[in-house]
Amino acid sequence: MLDAAQQTRRSTAKGGTDRSQAADASSGTSFRRILARNTFTWLNLILGILGVATLSTGELPDAGFLLIAIINTVVGAVQEVRAKTTLESLRILSEPRARVRRDGDVVEVKIEDLVVGDVVELRVGDQVAADGVVESGEAELDESVVTGESEPTPKAAGDPLVSGTWLVAGAVTAQVTAVGADSYANRLVAEAQRFSLTGSELVTSVNRILKVLLVLLALSAPLILWRQLQVEPWRAAMQGTTAALVGMVPEGLVLLTTMAFFVAAVRLSQRRVLVQQLPAVETLARVDQLCTDKTGTITEGQITWGDLILPDSASQDAASPETASPEVGGRVDRQEIEAALAALGSSQEANATLAAISAAVEPRPGWEVTATVAFNSARKWSGATFSRRGTWIIGAPEMVNAADPDELRPMIAGVAAEGRRVLVVAHGRETLSGDALPTDLRLVAGVELREQIRPDARDTLDYFDAQGVTVRVVSGDSAPTVGAVAGEVGLPGADHPIDARFWPEDEAAVDTMVKSNTVFGRVRPEQKRLMVESLRRQGHVIAMTGDGVNDTLALKEADLGIAMGSGSPVARGVAELVLLDDQFEVLPYVVAQGRQVLHNIENAASLFLFKNVYSIIVAVVVAAVGWPYPFLPRHLTMISAFGIGIPGFFLALGPSAERFRPGFLRRSLRFAIPTGIVASVAIFLTYAIARAESVDPVHARTAVIIVTIIVTLWVLGRAAKPWRAWKVGLVTLMALFYVASFLTPGVNTFLNLEHHPSPLLALEAVAFGLVACVLMWLAARLFEDEGEHDRGHNRASERITSSD
Repeated sequence: MLDAAQQTRRSTAKGGTDRSQAADASSGTSFRRILARNTFTWLNLILGILGVATLSTGELPDAGFLLIAIINTVVGAVQEVRAKTTLESLRILSEPRARVRRDGDVVEVKIEDLVVGDVVELRVGDQVAADGVVESGEAELDESVVTGESEPTPKAAGDPLVSGTWLVAGAVTAQVTAVGADSYANRLVAEAQRFSLTGSELVTSVNRILKVLLVLLALSAPLILWRQLQVEPWRAAMQGTTAALVGMVPEGLVLLTTMAFFVAAVRLSQRRVLVQQLPAVETLARVDQLCTDKTGTITEGQITWGDLILPDSASQDAASPETASPEVGGRVDRQEIEAALAALGSSQEANATLAAISAAVEPRPGWEVTATVAFNSARKWSGATFSRRGTWIIGAPEMVNAADPDELRPMIAGVAAEGRRVLVVAHGRETLSGDALPTDLRLVAGVELREQIRPDARDTLDYFDAQGVTVRVVSGDSAPTVGAVAGEVGLPGADHPIDARFWPEDEAAVDTMVKSNTVFGRVRPEQKRLMVESLRRQGHVIAMTGDGVNDTLALKEADLGIAMGSGSPVARGVAELVLLDDQFEVLPYVVAQGRQVLHNIENAASLFLFKNVYSIIVAVVVAAVGWPYPFLPRHLTMISAFGIGIPGFFLALGPSAERFRPGFLRRSLRFAIPTGIVASVAIFLTYAIARAESVDPVHARTAVIIVTIIVTLWVLGRAAKPWRAWKVGLVTLMALFYVASFLTPGVNTFLNLEHHPSPLLALEAVAFGLVACVLMWLAARLFEDEGEHDRGHNRASERITSSD
């Protein structure tokens, strides 16, 4: 008979391991694809064609823009590889593993190492990693990935299991029947974990800009070349045409956008936040509603035993254990109740609550299980029937219908109102049958559980309040308990918690309830999803945090799902972000990173689009009047490097707290078009005056370059708002680089700049540039959106992000 290792090797040789295409994608070949993806782009193709045309003229300095193509490729590939390596290393730490019976032992193996014939153990919260058949046990599965239905499906011996589904109740052992390419989940996993930037408004807008500019470039290139050949020798005409076309290409915008996403992902990884889908970085910036569970977010998530709540008679009997009888019908005292709780908690189906209880009480012999019902978030109770000891139930006070002769419920309600979590224990004679409660149950005790509020919870909630993000606590615990905990951390609305058992049926009523309240208790999984849908109908962008199976539906429905690293595999699997260290305090940093990336990219995009607008207008006007193009390619390379590319990179990584609003492309064009028109008029008038004065072409170009540098520095200064010392230093340094380009011997010759231009012409150029800046300021104020000047809350975010 083959041992497990031999079986694995044989199955691997036959292709029977669960090694998906997604795993292959992480091999060395993917790095070659990254390099190819960053090399063979439309921008690099265009710049390459223009570079060949420039080199044909013999003017090597004019081909400097080819460095941009090389930098685009190298930096883009390096950043993507770095991000991929970092994120994959974190993903390995959080990847789910399977419990497999091999050689008489239960061992944990990687999902990809499962083989046909393996016997796996599955418990609440586990994902079914490979197709199989139940051998023993009973469970309920979320098969929405297959059926689209959210109702749990019961499973027993002989029933099939489909990979990609999740256990929401119970426990089973199952034999694996299909893995690898034959597994249902293989295609889903490969598609879900693909490393891509899809689904981003920002990326979509940038691509739309590129398409329009490429069309304009293709249409205008023949006309510009034809007109330049009419007034210049072919070499000069080729230089002028290349310069005009290079000015139309936003060569650094794609690089800047991609790199900002990756840098944000790497920064988050340094805070132990796993970004499973890069578009989540953009969603972070747009979040204005945060729905969070109480347990694991506001509280520590570690449930510990508090005490039993007993009627006075039972408390007195605790000192006389001999009065307890193992037979049903005898008096039930503290020791009998604790023994029952230990027996309930020792079963394989025990959830985290029962595990915490059983860890605090001593197990005792003589508790033989004959029937069980596992806990799920819909029932909110679990139980077992024991031979000669009757049926014991533990669950939420509102969900366990039982007689209360000792008037325990008022005592339990008083404890819950103090913010403590309380369950009830009931005892009866009837045997469990299905998931219906026995009709003869009698309350015998309450169980007080304790949770520690996170020390950082209040500061975190205060941050979100200051940032305009509404926080809603959505919990399965009782409404009074949730309200009391929320009140301790100062959440508005904590004094009016809503009991979701009385959830309205009407959609409009649901919207009103959700809009008007922030604390909800006894919320079922489907109600969490309905709450997210309601907030979306009201125009909000929702982030949902959670750590359990009962959070899965809402995590999937929210714009941004945030799972705790210690949570269930199902929660981690559907979330876009995973907080690997379960630190709720990191959420402000997470949101600040998203806002920083998106707002700063929008500001940087205004630099690129401004240059594109005035370049297109100048090229068209010059071609129409039949003049030589006023720039050489090297001039635009210098202007773009010091006024756009280099500062744009640093600005895109600086702190910012503005919430990203939809309409990125519209706002960018509302600024770039009017200011670009003003700048192009100033450039053209300066060039016209220089030509009218019959100055040397080098002097005329120098005057035009002075005007262009002045207006570019103004746009850079606007993009750098709100001003900080480092931003002032950045803009000043770029201005000094411009000055050095004119005054440094050899550099000015290389750039074909006149370092002693005509004083009158230089003065006219400076005057036109300054007047253009004033007119651009007026144009920007006239066409900008309402609220554009609001830079509120930026300092709070800078405090969070400055440590990086």
